[in-house]
Amino acid sequence: MDNAAFIANNLWMMICIALVFIMHLGFSLLEIGLTRAKNTINILFKNVMVLIIGILTYTFVGFSLMYPGEAFAGGVFGFSGFGLSLPENGLSEAYANGQYTFYTDFLFQAMFAATAATIVSGAVAERIKLSSFIAFSILYVGLIYPVTGMWKWGGGFLDDLGFYDFAGSTLVHSVGGWAALVAVFLLGPRIGKFRGKEIQVIPGHSLPLSTVGAFLLWFGWFGFNGGSVLSADPAATSLVLVTTCISAAAGGLSAFLFSYWKYKENDLSMVLNGILGGLVGITASADVMGITEALLIGLIAGGLIVYSVAALDRLRLDDPVGAISVHLTCGIWGTLAVGIFGDLAGWQQLLNQLIGITAVGAFCVLSSFAILYLLKISSGIRVTEKEEIEGLDNHEHGAAAYSQLQYD
Repeated sequence: MDNAAFIANNLWMMICIALVFIMHLGFSLLEIGLTRAKNTINILFKNVMVLIIGILTYTFVGFSLMYPGEAFAGGVFGFSGFGLSLPENGLSEAYANGQYTFYTDFLFQAMFAATAATIVSGAVAERIKLSSFIAFSILYVGLIYPVTGMWKWGGGFLDDLGFYDFAGSTLVHSVGGWAALVAVFLLGPRIGKFRGKEIQVIPGHSLPLSTVGAFLLWFGWFGFNGGSVLSADPAATSLVLVTTCISAAAGGLSAFLFSYWKYKENDLSMVLNGILGGLVGITASADVMGITEALLIGLIAGGLIVYSVAALDRLRLDDPVGAISVHLTCGIWGTLAVGIFGDLAGWQQLLNQLIGITAVGAFCVLSSFAILYLLKISSGIRVTEKEEIEGLDNHEHGAAAYSQLQYD
């Protein structure tokens, strides 16, 4: 490979790092908009800390767990040592066939790592203790996420099996979604969400902020999926960007139509989550789908969002931002879609996808339950009733995000 191609590849990957980085701003704005004003600083603080934790734990241990060079214990575990060890050829075109440098590789993957805990942040908003969330994030992002990632992307047993997940419908989004489900179950619903058999709507304080957040996430996803090509190959990157965008649009349209049919309302928040559901759905297969398949994946994802949100409410699982429906429900759907549509479709591939979903799901549920339950019986994971009613900004941070406003 000539030097010009190496520079182009590495430059594209660095641009994608910036795009994935901006997704954390998107998550922050989406979450604060869909929740109450009195918890704004708390949610922003968690999102900032998640990025800090993700980068530092991935530097210290995560990258070596996820890409150990050699897996053992039947392809379940591997570890190449603490910290970052720059290979001799790590900054030259001899590394990774000239697709990127070692440091570019690390930083791109580090951006992914923080996303798993960000997903949990939205689902547990407005009632989790900040200290417990930070402790959970350190353990989950530092240890659990990279181990499951290694199973496929680091040459582990799911890779040997033939499981396919291009950019992380399961290995990023479902990993966060499973933990979010467990956390919501252990925390319980927000005060006032369920009154007897009635389900109460607790509106967020700023749909404009949520809309900006959703657009930033859609924008950042061009780097999330486009960078997962791991080069600037024109044919591959253009296909991935097109299938990603079409699935997002189809997801938004489908969520609009299904939510209107079900509730007779033009629900903006449902459309925003439908867009995100379409993005999560195509993430496992953006490189192996055509235009029609991407459209179908997005349409189905958008419908799933509407009914998943309703099902969680019926189960009395309170997810203020719809994170479980977006990242877990659509993550599972997108992973299964690899065996149903596109270049890899077939019964054997579908079975491989089911095995991968089950293995990752079981490990994430057990590990997240263990971490959160230990925190619950030791330091506690939920704020007091007084703190929740008055707002976490005041009690956890001693400040208000909007000093001129009255809080409910």
